[in-house]
Amino acid sequence: MILALENQIIKVLGLKGPLILSPLAGGPSTPELISAVSNAGGLGSLGLAYETPEQIRATIQKTRNLTSKPIAVNLFVPTKTPELKPEQINQAIEVTKKYREELGVPSPKLEPPYALDFDQQFEEMLSQKPEIFSFTFGLLPDHYIKECKKNHIITCGTATTLEEGILAEESGVDWLVAQGIEAGGHRGIFSSTEEDSGIGLFPLVRSLVHKLKIPVIAAGGIMDGAGIAAVLALGAKAAQLGTAFLLCEEAGTSKPYREALLSKNRKTKTTRAFSGRIARGLENRFMNEMETENILPFPAQNVFTRDIRKRSAELGKSDFLSLWSGQGIELIREMKAGRLVAVLFEELRTATLSQ
Repeated sequence: MILALENQIIKVLGLKGPLILSPLAGGPSTPELISAVSNAGGLGSLGLAYETPEQIRATIQKTRNLTSKPIAVNLFVPTKTPELKPEQINQAIEVTKKYREELGVPSPKLEPPYALDFDQQFEEMLSQKPEIFSFTFGLLPDHYIKECKKNHIITCGTATTLEEGILAEESGVDWLVAQGIEAGGHRGIFSSTEEDSGIGLFPLVRSLVHKLKIPVIAAGGIMDGAGIAAVLALGAKAAQLGTAFLLCEEAGTSKPYREALLSKNRKTKTTRAFSGRIARGLENRFMNEMETENILPFPAQNVFTRDIRKRSAELGKSDFLSLWSGQGIELIREMKAGRLVAVLFEELRTATLSQ
């Protein structure tokens, strides 16, 4: 444990320092990455929102075989299935026709449901008893929180505004992730249709720490120990890093994704192009060309573009991939996950001593 940094989260989980790996759903999240972070003294989080109950069970069990340390499991709060009109689907097919022709992908059939059954996912998660269950995209009804408490599983919500944070605390969550606009991947906004408030991590953390009684975890653009020290100074009890781990050997980050993360002139921005929900990633052709098009609502758009993204990865092209990345991308490093955790803790120790 890093001297003078002990707090509730570190104590409860027995961590070496206040570091949590973001749940990197959609590929980068692997049992090897999560276990390596947990074994090194951080908290590894499995992003399992796109996994079937059978896959959830197998992934958690494989992770358990690789570490005896605490782990977190993350799922998406269920969204009401959007009702799409035939003309909406036809327009979406027409807009993306040129991409499918270029990639050699047949025209898709888009039928509901557009997401996996959350209750089945939740029940499987519950049966595997991870130490922490985290979720994003809103609030969970009371009975889910009660089930977690009954099974001694810590619950962790996500908020992008003070208002969301207050509602999360009132819902009974134990901890809360404060996700600043700098964060890579999907924005944890409660509404899938409203615009992003765009609040930066520092003012968000300060307002939540000032107002809430539960521990706040800071997420968004944090890439090194100095960044962790900065959010701790603002009152956060831990920092959650995702982009920083994308180039780790153990991450399931695809080859074209890795190449894009290391490319020159890397720029990130938010988009709805890939999933219908606002998310931050590296700019690429699909993101920029789809900016002016009508996008299907989440999660229909996510299912609709999956074949394009899959084929793009198979062909080694990053033009059509969702290259989720935070604003701190210039600070990304290539090394094994356990080594990166050790480096981050050493940087944190140095930054803390110099304050």
